[in-house]
Amino acid sequence: MSFDYVTSILAPLLEGAQMTILLFLIAIVVSIPLGFLLTLAIKSQFKPLSLFAQGYVYLLRGTPLLLQLLFICFGLPMLPVVGEYLVLDRFVAACIGFILNYAAYFAEIFRGGLLAIDKGQYEASQVLGLNKWQTMLKIILPQMFRIALPAVANESVTLVKDTALLYAVAVPELLHFAQTAVNRDFTIMPFFLAGLIYLFMTLVLTLFFKWLENRFKFE
Repeated sequence: MSFDYVTSILAPLLEGAQMTILLFLIAIVVSIPLGFLLTLAIKSQFKPLSLFAQGYVYLLRGTPLLLQLLFICFGLPMLPVVGEYLVLDRFVAACIGFILNYAAYFAEIFRGGLLAIDKGQYEASQVLGLNKWQTMLKIILPQMFRIALPAVANESVTLVKDTALLYAVAVPELLHFAQTAVNRDFTIMPFFLAGLIYLFMTLVLTLFFKWLENRFKFE
């Protein structure tokens, strides 16, 4: 396999990787705060809100992400009456699907982080005269984030790999360009290069979260 061939297919693969990275950034930036809001909703004293949040998390975690993407992309437009207003751009629909799905997973991660904090922390903050919001912002959230960070890192790496599901809804991402080159040239080299690109992205993400973990470890 010539070096010229590798460089010729690398350009479209990197173009597809840009779409992969864009989806990852949008999904991670929106789903993490949404997941935290879901956690607060689950712990809410207002029962209808808590039950709705619990049902949402159960539904999104209990069904395949691929099914959710297919439903948003192809199922919503088929709904009677409102379907014509729910025709979305494929990339936009994919972003919505990833955000909704991963928010449910992050909600469970953050809930676990909150449950891991000793109740004595709340009592100590009351002794110090902190109100509910000060306790949450200064005492609880920093500890919750430190506890949840390894799980958030693992879920983020999974998100990078799950972006390959864009291929199923005809969004031209990294795997799409690799498959196109394989079908055209009858060689597995594009798959090999795509795998290296995925490995590089997950390596960068892993190193970033390792840096975060080390930073919070000494704070």
